[in-house]
Amino acid sequence: MNLFYNVVVCITSWLLPIVALFNKKITLFVRGRKESFSKISGLKNAKTIWFHVASLGEFEQARPIIEEIRNTHSEYKILVTFFSPSGYEIRKNYNLADVICYLPLDSKSNVREFVKEVNPVMVLFIKYEFWPNLLNELKKKEIKTILVSGILRKNQIFFKYYGGFMRRSLQAFHHFFVQDLTSKELLNSINFSSVTVSGDTRFDRVSKLLSQENTPDFISDFKNNQYTVVAGSTWKEDEELLVNYIINKASAKEKFIIAPHNINKDAILKLQEALHNKAILFSEKEGKKLSEYKVLILDTIGILTKIYPAADAAYVGGGLRTGLHNILEPATFGIPIVIGNQYKKFKEAIDLVALKGCISISNQEEFSSIFIKLHADENHRKTVGEKNKQYIQQNLGATRLIMNYLKTTL
Repeated sequence: MNLFYNVVVCITSWLLPIVALFNKKITLFVRGRKESFSKISGLKNAKTIWFHVASLGEFEQARPIIEEIRNTHSEYKILVTFFSPSGYEIRKNYNLADVICYLPLDSKSNVREFVKEVNPVMVLFIKYEFWPNLLNELKKKEIKTILVSGILRKNQIFFKYYGGFMRRSLQAFHHFFVQDLTSKELLNSINFSSVTVSGDTRFDRVSKLLSQENTPDFISDFKNNQYTVVAGSTWKEDEELLVNYIINKASAKEKFIIAPHNINKDAILKLQEALHNKAILFSEKEGKKLSEYKVLILDTIGILTKIYPAADAAYVGGGLRTGLHNILEPATFGIPIVIGNQYKKFKEAIDLVALKGCISISNQEEFSSIFIKLHADENHRKTVGEKNKQYIQQNLGATRLIMNYLKTTL
């Protein structure tokens, strides 16, 4: 199986430059990795702590720990590597990291050179990034390796009879900090005992949003003291439900802010046209009387957390097909949340649906019915939203628990 994995990695490295000719995201993936080794040259001979994240969501889990290390152990350099372009492109200028780059493909030669150049004192993998060649190299070099906010499931390869080579790669980890008891029990079942149920560091991250009084003035101008739904990280299937509701069901006193995941110009214009003359783009807002519009489309990135405080209710996209986006950000502001029905891989969504602070829908009829009720019944909105706020407050503390461990090893 190990040989098969390395053959696949080799073939992938040959094919990606060809695929990149036809796919913009893969182009970023390939081009960005060409710069990784030159970027880490500045870390030579430095004491470096290395964080590896898959994408933006995992970066948000790493962020509270990065901030704590920067505050308490400023003698260390911080390296952040990304796997996905969507995360890297948004956070490539994050000012608390000394170097941010792509993780090279997981070939033996790549990881050998990368680890040698960085020579980290510690590596923290976030949530579920498990690259066997990299992990084996870290184990070989006896570099302290930690999993943060990990979550494991019984159907993963580690727990299959044929997953021996992946189980062996887990031996690189000195400690596992996991989100739930199930993950701990699964690791115990394959003879890993250095496991702590710490919860998810994202709770600590989103809780800090409450103290950031930075909602842009143009949002207040648009909202104009009216009931407003914020739809975050929406995909095409989410936007079809929104458009149908806005055109056919929404009252004259409802407003909507839509932040699409894909801000491709053609896709944005198509969404705007579907809403007829009711919508204005963020990029077109200057000089316009925003209060006259029903829908504001954010054709930009990086400001969604500043928008949620203005919401009376939220819809979070991705849960109908592509993968649910972050529901903890709106939850911390104590507002009701509506999502699609594909959420079983997300512990916080499972929890909040069970608590009835988050409402799952699967079709237009359910979508419209829920939002009609949320608009009509303020007491219902407050009751539902309060469940979300309490859930956030009850799950704080993962960062402190992990930092207590790290301080004994740094």
